[in-house]
Amino acid sequence: MNSATEQQASKTTDQTTFPLQVDSEHKATVFRPFSISPPHMRAFHHYNILGLLRLHLAWISLFACFFSTFSIPSLLPAIRQDLHLTAADVGTAGAASFCGSIFSRLAMGPACDMFGPRAASAAVSLLTAPAVLAVSFASTAKSFILVRFLIGISLANFVSCQFWMASMFSGEVVGAASGVASGWASAGSGLTQLVMPSVYYFLTHIVKFKHSFAWRAAFTVPALLQILTALAVLAYGQDLPDGKYKRIPNNTNKNYFSILFNGLKNYRGWVLGLTYGFCFGVELTTDNIIAQYFYDRFGVGMEAAGAIAASFGFANIVTRPAGGVVSDAMGRRYGMRGRLWSLWAAQTVAAVLCVGLGRIESLWGSVLVMCCFSVFVQAASGLTFGVVPFVSKRSLGVISGMTGSGGTLGAVVTQLLLFSGSNNNVSTQKSISLMGILMFLSTLPLTLLYFPHSGGMFCGPSHHPNSEQDYYNLLS
Repeated sequence: MNSATEQQASKTTDQTTFPLQVDSEHKATVFRPFSISPPHMRAFHHYNILGLLRLHLAWISLFACFFSTFSIPSLLPAIRQDLHLTAADVGTAGAASFCGSIFSRLAMGPACDMFGPRAASAAVSLLTAPAVLAVSFASTAKSFILVRFLIGISLANFVSCQFWMASMFSGEVVGAASGVASGWASAGSGLTQLVMPSVYYFLTHIVKFKHSFAWRAAFTVPALLQILTALAVLAYGQDLPDGKYKRIPNNTNKNYFSILFNGLKNYRGWVLGLTYGFCFGVELTTDNIIAQYFYDRFGVGMEAAGAIAASFGFANIVTRPAGGVVSDAMGRRYGMRGRLWSLWAAQTVAAVLCVGLGRIESLWGSVLVMCCFSVFVQAASGLTFGVVPFVSKRSLGVISGMTGSGGTLGAVVTQLLLFSGSNNNVSTQKSISLMGILMFLSTLPLTLLYFPHSGGMFCGPSHHPNSEQDYYNLLS
């Protein structure tokens, strides 16, 4: 891009300038995660003297929700003993945590379309923070399952995070932006596996709390983190490059249900929801069971099991962003065909590694395969959301919600089908291998995806839009 073009691209009709290059909708066409250029990177982070409290608003709010949701599995050995939970109780609670986010993610899409990602994100975090604290008061299996369900609702913030990235960044870099934001946020599921056992150890060995009180007191940490990040989003967040969120004029007269229906009738959202259900859904299930798996099968301690599980979640810092970057690179070179084939390849390799994880007999062999598995399954999640912004421009929030809901629905299916504890004849390691087979089968519908303006896996586009309105109509 020459200097004249850059100057034109960085100006709005009212002479407002942006530090980053932008397109006709004022969306950034470059992505610099460590830049301090407002307003685009403010959705990614906020800068000034309170920078450490304002950093990376879109993803850090979601990070807090992941931290809260998976803070429970990290302390499960202590909770299970104190509440006398059976294997079936643990499995049901794990599924409940994902059930809570299925419908909340679907509802979050239209909420973002109507009110903007800033308000929607903060509302969900603030409404679910009391549920995190309520874990401290659980005394029965039923109350434990209920609070896990309520906390799971917070994962709807994933949709607002993705919506925010798509609102700030153009199609040229939206895959990278979405991948980095969701990848860094998902690392919360890894960090909590380290932090929560450490907090528990501190309370029991240093402060000398009783074990039954220590794990309960520990949940003040994720509750406070979620509240603080929500308040930061409200105080310092910005919905769009031009400021406060407003509905697109073409859709101002549409109500919540018409917006929802417009997205639901698009079959591409359903296919991506299924695919995402068995990449991100499998990732969520693995986060839920992996610490307990190493604790039970290989006899490692709670802190060691947490460290191993943390390595799976921490990989998101690099792997999911890498998926978004690969999606953008393949899109620039091969169009939609490149994005779809990359997604299929990554998820297929992840499926093979998942099958292998369940068949490895040694501790260190399992750790190695798990790490390799984490790379590809998390990259597949980033690759999926490299496709989502191209499905529907009219109902972007709904499509994001459908795909995100598919992820948690997949987690529910795998948790109930394979890890519910109701079938004692199927070992956890065999269930992990079966999960890999389901992953592979879920990639096959990707071959059905076709975009008139950009093609599919096996054919090119059938229509080339001649105008912005024509392109907009193709994304119905």
